[in-house]
Amino acid sequence: MTDGITREKQLLQTFATLADTLVEGYDVVDLLQLLVDSCKDLLDTTAAAILLADPSGELDVVASTSEASRLVELIQLGAEAGPCVESFRTGKVISVPDIRLAPDRWSGFRDGATVQGFASVHAIPMRLRENRIGTLNLLRETTGELDPQDQLTAQAFADVATIGILHERTLRESTLLTEQLERALGSRVVIEQAKGVVAHTRGVGVEEAFDRIRTYARSHRLGISQVASQIVDRSLSLPD
Repeated sequence: MTDGITREKQLLQTFATLADTLVEGYDVVDLLQLLVDSCKDLLDTTAAAILLADPSGELDVVASTSEASRLVELIQLGAEAGPCVESFRTGKVISVPDIRLAPDRWSGFRDGATVQGFASVHAIPMRLRENRIGTLNLLRETTGELDPQDQLTAQAFADVATIGILHERTLRESTLLTEQLERALGSRVVIEQAKGVVAHTRGVGVEEAFDRIRTYARSHRLGISQVASQIVDRSLSLPD
């Protein structure tokens, strides 16, 4: 995490970038990936992830900063229990300053997160009034509560993500939200496939494979979903 004026400048730049992203035809997955990356880079957190609900209310991991954070989220989804799932269900912020002391009903999450090296978690609902669409989750290697200023910033990020997904709803038919969520979840499937392709063809780990995809997308000003799709259909081969 950065401090002082530099950190404030980076936060302003991030919000400016997010504002530029909120245009017609934007890629939801790219927006959410930018948010989790910004959380990791600018806040006192080790990793970040976003869970998004499909039209039936089922959660899935749509963006994450590491395989470790993604795995922890998948453990919660498999068990249908954990602070991030609880945050979505209740619409409330759920903070666990010491994961080792998490209740037994979250034992799967507790054990999985501990194995992955995480010691605390802060789950923030993505909601607009009563409309809940997912959660932004911050995982840390140290115990303790999240810094209050970082909490406010993370909440602002979550609010931006929510607005980013819902803002066109007033301009189109009510089916827009369903289409966006389905497209975001579908894009994530392609990204996972692309990670597997790169990992296999380049002989690297899945996390490094994702870093290569993300780096290529940024350097070529392309969406991650677009790059992943080209990798899967073999029209693109990432350079060594």
